[in-house]
Amino acid sequence: MKKGFKILTAAMMLSLGLFTMSAYAEGWSLSNNTWIYLDNNGNRVTNEWRKGADNLWRYLNGSGEMSISTWADNEYYVDSNGIMVTNQWQQLRDPYDDYGETYWFYFGGSGKMIRDGWKKIDGKNYLFDSDGIMQTGWSDDGMYYLGSDGAMKTGWRYLEPQERDDDEDSYSGPESDDGKYWYYFSPNGKKFTPAGTDAGGDYRVSKVNGKYYCFNYDGQMQTGWVYMEGDPETADKNSIEHWRYFAEDGIKNTTLGTPVTGWLSLEPPEPLQDNVDEPVVWYYFNKDGTPKTGPDYEEVSTNDFVRINSKSYLFNQRGNPVHGLLRVQIGDTGEYTSYYFDESSRTALTGKRKIEEGDGTESTFYFNEGTNAGRGFTGVKSGYLYYMGKRQEADSDSRYVAISLPAGSGYHTYVVNTSGRVSKNTTVKDRDGNKYKVNSTGILQELNGEAVGSEKFGDPVEPVYEENDF
Repeated sequence: MKKGFKILTAAMMLSLGLFTMSAYAEGWSLSNNTWIYLDNNGNRVTNEWRKGADNLWRYLNGSGEMSISTWADNEYYVDSNGIMVTNQWQQLRDPYDDYGETYWFYFGGSGKMIRDGWKKIDGKNYLFDSDGIMQTGWSDDGMYYLGSDGAMKTGWRYLEPQERDDDEDSYSGPESDDGKYWYYFSPNGKKFTPAGTDAGGDYRVSKVNGKYYCFNYDGQMQTGWVYMEGDPETADKNSIEHWRYFAEDGIKNTTLGTPVTGWLSLEPPEPLQDNVDEPVVWYYFNKDGTPKTGPDYEEVSTNDFVRINSKSYLFNQRGNPVHGLLRVQIGDTGEYTSYYFDESSRTALTGKRKIEEGDGTESTFYFNEGTNAGRGFTGVKSGYLYYMGKRQEADSDSRYVAISLPAGSGYHTYVVNTSGRVSKNTTVKDRDGNKYKVNSTGILQELNGEAVGSEKFGDPVEPVYEENDF
């Protein structure tokens, strides 16, 4: 039995690659079922690496015993056979913390664990800290993101922002409902952050993969209304200037986060919500996501009109298409006329219309068709006299009235009845006995038998406009 035991032990030594032919030469030896390594003086080697006959490294601990399934030399690891681990992942406790949680480590070709930087393994990039622990989540500098598997992520990722203490009092944009935001990581893994932004809260629109998106200083993609100057609390509450809109979930035919174009019905930006009559209003967005806007009402000119699909619109300072009867300057001429923007379509109406004026009375108007479409007509149209679009009519007490309209350096005076019809090639008398003789075009020639020139006789009646703060 004793001889058989010796034969079995030798077989074991051969299988482990530790067998040495001489009992007295330097090499591996079995002591109390534990492998040790003796130098040429017969002393145990401690805290050093030695190779076996299989040319693989093993470690002798402080007691001179071969280590198994443990850290060796604080940056190597040996497996259950005592062999140095190389080119392998191992899930282990921190070598400086025997009772803590486990982490992933990677041991390279030399057996040393990877630490303090990046390592490409099987085509994926991993980040290791100074203790060699594989990192997950945000990198310390907040510029990279590692998945739960440790691999560096690229492209668009929907993530919770990095937890950090700096800039806690700085405005960085509205919070999302679930605390997550979209970030873009370039092919090299670096998070995209726009140049020129800071923690004060300003934003930039930047091109990513052929499309434009809005980002804050930390690289969070923005959606919905964005005040491009930073904190919306500082925005003018009566103007949509500096606001832009970027697509949210549910907006058809638009990529999330890209500028919306065309018509869209939305709630206004929160600071402007107290200044609108309806909770949802219409906006028209340019290609860059900026809404069409207009001037203060007192400065409205036909130069401010916007043509969309061959129709004219006028937008107020809050970005809403206006409606109702408005007094508008014709270009920069200093002359004014009327336009009526329909309440439902918000377009400038044309042709003959019954319009309620600002004092509640309903009057007949005519707005140009074709050239200068929508402009309140001044002159004779279909036998009736109009001024700034409003039909001019005599009151029932006078039956006829003379109205003078500018013509060159003087005036042309017309005589109209109570329905606004222009008298032509006749003589008519009002209830005060005044006689008006008009020619075939309706222009006054004589008053009470005396010839008249181009002087002014009677003022036209202007439309009555609503008080409009735009």
